[in-house]
Amino acid sequence: MPLHLEIVTPEKKIFSDIVTNVYLPGADGEMGILPAHSALVSALAPGELRYEKDGVVTAIAIGSGFAEVTQEKVNILTDMALGDEQIDEAKAEAAMQRAEEQLKTIDHSIDAEEVAHLQAIIAKSMAQLKLKRRPH
Repeated sequence: MPLHLEIVTPEKKIFSDIVTNVYLPGADGEMGILPAHSALVSALAPGELRYEKDGVVTAIAIGSGFAEVTQEKVNILTDMALGDEQIDEAKAEAAMQRAEEQLKTIDHSIDAEEVAHLQAIIAKSMAQLKLKRRPH
């Protein structure tokens, strides 16, 4: 039984093809998905999504979003999906440093929405840097 993976961001469809397996950064930890998996819907945390196709494992840095899993399909809806070649390490590092500095200067009890926004930037930047800096 094949497993169809589809990764979509607000801008475009990133990937759509048959794969052997998928590993997702779920909100409660990493999840492995194989064909005939039980149906589920899960929140995704920024991190590394991996899939295997024709014996080749591909990793993508993703942002937050949702995964919908059926026995034969995995739909990923995320606000960011970048391959290693698309990640600018210097820009990701700078974005993370700016967000960390801003986080130090705002009142966490008053600006909860801004705190969440800055924490999301940090988490996405960390996901990109982790993927970019891992040994190949």
